[in-house]
Amino acid sequence: MLSSDAPLTDPTALARFGKLEVVTRLIVEGFMMGQHKSPYKGASVEFVEHRQYYPGDEIRHIDWRAYGKTGKYYVKEFEEETNLRCYLLLDCSGSMAYAGQTLSKFDYARQLAAALGYLLLSQRDATGLVTFDTELRDFIEPSANTKNFGQMMEILENSRPRKETAISGVLNQVLPLIKRRSLVVLISDCFDEPDALTTVLKQLRHDRHEVLVFQIVAPEEEEFPFSKPTQFRSLERNGHHQLVDPHQLRARYLEQYQEFCESLSRQCGSVKVDFLKFRTTDPYHLALGAFLNQRTRPGRK
Repeated sequence: MLSSDAPLTDPTALARFGKLEVVTRLIVEGFMMGQHKSPYKGASVEFVEHRQYYPGDEIRHIDWRAYGKTGKYYVKEFEEETNLRCYLLLDCSGSMAYAGQTLSKFDYARQLAAALGYLLLSQRDATGLVTFDTELRDFIEPSANTKNFGQMMEILENSRPRKETAISGVLNQVLPLIKRRSLVVLISDCFDEPDALTTVLKQLRHDRHEVLVFQIVAPEEEEFPFSKPTQFRSLERNGHHQLVDPHQLRARYLEQYQEFCESLSRQCGSVKVDFLKFRTTDPYHLALGAFLNQRTRPGRK
């Protein structure tokens, strides 16, 4: 049980509170409590009829007006109003293992994937999961069945970052597996050649899929705060390491890193792919709010 609301804004503190599923519910339910208008209501379902309440039913579906008139509990039943299908693509490559003063990029990314999955399934949107490194690891077809959430949690709990990054190559493998128009959410540090990644994102858009890229970065990657001679070890290539003087490297590194991020954002925009960057210190509710804003803004195609 959380003693205050403060840890809900700290991804590193939240990671200490237990299993992924427990933290996921804390994040999403806490986020929803802070919304003036819940996107659960009317987002993807349409009211059909009432039926008697039974233990285990969602309390949020109780019709309190009906209770006031009859003194009995009834719940509202819904039917699907849209055919939203979402694929959550999680990068499990070695570079995602980086952790400085915060939790690793991978732990942040998989918690975000879990929260997005829970949010979507709570809206009865069909949700699936894809994990990858240099190749496809896991592939769960989108479904609105709540059993999908349990399968997704099991995969996310057991996944570990390893091997090199091959985002564009893996997306080319995923393309023929997406049979119907879908929302594709890529969660990654996006360490790939921007041109190659843009090409496959453009193909996804050509196939009429909606695409959202969450770039996950560590504060150290953006600030390069190192001051003493430091040995940098590759998280993707065993035995590959190099001792450097940060003072000599810092200016050039920051210049190249900034160029990479700006190029990635610009090229995503050029193919009408929504791009959002989050640091591992950013509260998850910022990402969830940004996701819902992207989903509900006028003129989306």
